[in-house]
Amino acid sequence: MDKKMSPAALEILDGLHEALCDAKGMPVDGLKKTVVYRVNPKSVRESLHMSQQEFSSAFGIPLATLRNWEQGRRKVDATASSYLKAILKFPKEIMAAQ
Repeated sequence: MDKKMSPAALEILDGLHEALCDAKGMPVDGLKKTVVYRVNPKSVRESLHMSQQEFSSAFGIPLATLRNWEQGRRKVDATASSYLKAILKFPKEIMAAQ
């Protein structure tokens, strides 16, 4: 018995093949990737010559959160990463806005 796959099943199979090629590092035509560059919170804080307590107070970041980021117990999400990038670029303006 010759069974034909539905168009939806063929699309799924094609997508799985593309995912496998991407996982192997092979180029996939039309594939777009979003890369989020995370900031190292300790580097940002140290570049401003601030203690954890000072940084936490100045920028409204809970001290426990900052410590967890710096000690690797928590990862900085994309929103926090953007905030840290802004702090790095405009520390005085962000402190004034708090």
